[in-house]
Amino acid sequence: MSAKQNPQAGEVSTAVPVDSPQRRRLPPLLRRAWYGLNQAFRRRIAHTGVTPDQFTALRTLLEGAPEGITQRDLTQAMSSDPNTVASLLERMEEAGWVERRPHERDRRAYRIRILAAGRKKYEVVRDQAVALQAEVLEGLPEAHREQFLAQLELVSAACRRAADEAPRSPLK
Repeated sequence: MSAKQNPQAGEVSTAVPVDSPQRRRLPPLLRRAWYGLNQAFRRRIAHTGVTPDQFTALRTLLEGAPEGITQRDLTQAMSSDPNTVASLLERMEEAGWVERRPHERDRRAYRIRILAAGRKKYEVVRDQAVALQAEVLEGLPEAHREQFLAQLELVSAACRRAADEAPRSPLK
């Protein structure tokens, strides 16, 4: 069977256009992967009162500097938009999981710090996150998992660069 006839084998003729239905396409694959992972995680942790985005924020804060990180840095680390993160942090602050304080040098910025209750919530959900990641990666041979993650990191960085370098459309 030729590569053109067997795209499942990972071989597709370069004569086939990149947007052809016979080829794997990055946007729907990334979206399907993210959506499936997010939904599985959301369902597994619903009983805890933590959302996947809140878990990501807690993990990012926990792994950050002890004095906290800026709201802007958290937004970038989460690959989200400022309004979404501001709303997320407002709910987390009301729950007593994080504190938002004015930045010591930049009056326009906030420094976000995880609190003890946020650490407890993170610990409750962490095992579910680790188990789900292991379960999903079991679809790959063990010897290829780290290579896959490294390649996905390269794709992620390329997507970020493309977004940063894309010209903005003029507002109408």
